[in-house]
Amino acid sequence: MQEEPLARRNRELTILNAIAETLNKTADLDEILRTSLSKLAELFDLPTAWIWLLHEETAYSYLAAAQNLPPALNNRPERMEGLCHCLETYLAGDLAGAANINFITCSRLRYLEDTEGLKYHTSVPLYANDKKLGVLNVASTDWRELSQEDLRLLHTAGDMLSMAIERARLYNQSRQLGALEERNRLAREIHDTLAQGLTGIAMNLEAVDAMIDSGKTPEDIQHFVQAAMRMTRASLDEARRSVLDLRAASLDGKSLPEALNDLAEVYRKNLKLHIVVTTVGNHQPLPARIEVGLFRVAQEALVNAQKHAEANSVSVMLKMQPEQVQLVVQDDGRGFEPDSIPPGRFGLIGLNERVKLMGGALEIQSSQGQGTRLAVTVPLS
Repeated sequence: MQEEPLARRNRELTILNAIAETLNKTADLDEILRTSLSKLAELFDLPTAWIWLLHEETAYSYLAAAQNLPPALNNRPERMEGLCHCLETYLAGDLAGAANINFITCSRLRYLEDTEGLKYHTSVPLYANDKKLGVLNVASTDWRELSQEDLRLLHTAGDMLSMAIERARLYNQSRQLGALEERNRLAREIHDTLAQGLTGIAMNLEAVDAMIDSGKTPEDIQHFVQAAMRMTRASLDEARRSVLDLRAASLDGKSLPEALNDLAEVYRKNLKLHIVVTTVGNHQPLPARIEVGLFRVAQEALVNAQKHAEANSVSVMLKMQPEQVQLVVQDDGRGFEPDSIPPGRFGLIGLNERVKLMGGALEIQSSQGQGTRLAVTVPLS
């Protein structure tokens, strides 16, 4: 009679230890979420799971990680936006009703086809002390009823995941503070090097101007011209080095979707270009370097569409998912043949370099008279 409780206790300790080891291996939030779902699926035999997190600044919910979503949701990421029954219950401060997988019908799956048998899930609230972090949802295709021990283990695992999420966010905040300090250091360095170099160049050119007015010979002037040239080269080298060292800056405090909409509005007003911006996953935060990189890609694509392609309308699609972010810009311009572009034309070299720096892939489809489609996909792993 004593062996069954002992075996159950050993299983619980094994599960919790495996989850703890997984969470303690990294401080990267995306990796924590992905590996947690994988470990939960392995240990509890719950193959489908997803995690909602609340944005730290806006408190809006977004899909932060998912595993084995059914096609009805995986192929239509917009269906995983906005509130649902479990999120509304969580935000209201009561998830007691979400206590068993047999009793909670997923409001996103209820009326959909191609759900692979998934209709129900259990929801595990995620808290850091009294601070709401999000919700962990786990589902099974056999709609099995979880035992009280399994539910207790899931909630304990949820507590461990909550601590790991908060730790990762604090770590990221410390890194952002370090990045701010680095930008300040670069600003001081630019002031101490480039500004001084430009001052020296100006002084030499002023001396040349004065010597010309006074009738000095070219031989007298040459020394100051050469000095100005040396300072110019040195300043140019310093500028290049500073640019290479510079880290991605924020978009004036705006999210990427907000910045894209503002950019589109500028083109609409000033250049009479018809632009439609569509975004999916608006509340999902992105690393600053990826936000800035994608924004610059969109800028370059719009310049190309207006200046080179002579387009009348452009569509911009931004789709942010837990595993990747995709930006697609398509115009109705005159198009071109991608294989026969003169070197450097349309800024493609710069676009390729920028996308590679983000670890992404650039795809361009175009032909004469058929417009151009530019797609950038950046993995978030």
